[in-house]
Parts: sequence; C-alpha cells; structure tokens
Amino acid sequence: MASATPDEYAASPYLVPFDGAFRVAAAPSAPPKSEADKNGAKQRLAAQVEALDELQKRLYADNRHAVLLVFQAMDAAGKDSTIRAVLTGINPAGCQIAAFKRPSETELDHDFLWRCIRELPERGRIGVFNRSWYEEVLTVRVHPEFLAAQRLPWRPKKDAELWRERYESVADFERHLARNGTVILKFWLNVSREEQKKRLLSRLDEPEKNWKFESADLAERERWSDYQKAYEDLLNATSKPWAPWYAIPADSKPYLRATVAEIIVARLRQLDLRWPELDPAEREHLAGLRRRLEKD
Repeated sequence: MASATPDEYAASPYLVPFDGAFRVAAAPSAPPKSEADKNGAKQRLAAQVEALDELQKRLYADNRHAVLLVFQAMDAAGKDSTIRAVLTGINPAGCQIAAFKRPSETELDHDFLWRCIRELPERGRIGVFNRSWYEEVLTVRVHPEFLAAQRLPWRPKKDAELWRERYESVADFERHLARNGTVILKFWLNVSREEQKKRLLSRLDEPEKNWKFESADLAERERWSDYQKAYEDLLNATSKPWAPWYAIPADSKPYLRATVAEIIVARLRQLDLRWPELDPAEREHLAGLRRRLEKD
C-alpha cells in the first residue's frame, strides 16, 4: 500500500466541503440524539487514544511525515480540554503544542505567518496550534483597528480584499506544507451561544474556574455575529483536500473529544506508517552483537 497523497483526507459528516457551500447557521453544535450518551463517547475516546498512541510511535519511527492539528473556536468552546483529552496517552516527546495570543512587538515586525511558522512540528512529531494564523482573518477582521500595529506597507482600499489575499496566502502555504510531508487537520469547535453562556457563568460561579474568566470574553461575545460571519468565510475559503476543516459540534465535550480523536486516527491510518527496516548488512551486524551479548 502506498503512502497517502497530500490531497487525501479523513471522511466525516463534519468535513467542511470544498465547494464554498458551508453555512455556519446550518452546522450542528449538538451531537446527534443517537450519540447523546456521554459514557459511550468516553469509551470511544479511550479506544481512539489507545490507537493514537500506537500511531504516534509509528509516525515518530517512520519519520517521513509531520502532523499539524489546528484548533479554532469561540471562547469556552473547549479547545484546551479537547487537546488535553485527545493527546493524554501520547509520549510528550512526540508532541509540541503552541498557543497564540496577542502578538509581540517582534512578531509584528514580521509577516503574519511568521510566528506560527516558527512553531511548525518536525517530521515524526504531532504539532498542535491552539489558535493559529487564522486569527489574522478572525480577530483582526472583527477588530480591523489591530491592523495599524502591523505597519503594513500597503493595504487594499477595501478590507475584504485584504482578507481574500490572506486566505490565498494561508491556503498556498498549507499546500506547500502538505506537499512536503505535513498532514494538516483543522478543527472548528462549534459551540452554541447558549452553551457558551453556561460555560462562562460556570467560570464565575465556581471559584476554581474564576481565573479563566476575563472581561474581554464578554466584549467578544457581543461581536458573536461578526465572528460567525468571519468563520463562515474563512472555512469556505480555506477548507481544501490538503488541509481540510472539520466543523465539530462542541456543546457536548465528550462527543467533541471522541469525534476529533476519531478523525485524527482515521487520517493517520491512511499514511501507511512503517517501522524502519534494516538492510541485510545491518541485520547481520545486530545478529553479531546479539551473539556477543549472549556469551557475556
């Protein structure tokens, strides 16, 4: 079996189509009624974590591919807990996680992809982006005043043209990565406005969660419709066979975690990851070492 091509992707009912027809308003935020059993979702997750542990070992030994998992979502959608739950059984040496917040002055002195490029995973490793270059067509789009800090040498007369150019830059760069062995899977965690409200209230009501709450969360919540429009546009513009988006229902965290893990496992299984094989001379050398050890 040949290794998967850069344009292969894991099938899923939550795959954002490549034809630009995706509509945020029609995307489910809750799991199907037949999948509402939380215990069942936890069992699914456990099985996938076990499978992912084995696949990660092969990925590391095979050393031909890197894996990049991108997570984007509104506040309180469950990015952190999903990353933790899905990768809980993985050897930490085989993973690298980067979280992107407000850019530093040094980062603003470079193009908008630069700070993320520095964090890309090596071959054989799983990289996780908690937020990513997509903030440049999300938060920056909702708050175009942030563009002033980027000191752009020129800017289209209409911001819509700037977002289109950035979609093109991201899609082209992701294709470059895919052609060179990076498997890209992007997850939009689709939490409903009502569920987000419940989770934000829990951060206020439960003392051990108070540290998670920021007043800015409410300010961003007031721009909900702006963010939903920005998500719809970027998902349609940048869901590609070589770097697909998956719009995962996020109102149930157990279902969310199990579904994300299943997609990752399905994609890695397409890669035909192999344990390295020694040539005859190396095998004979090892056999000699074994004989020496047995005589010791």
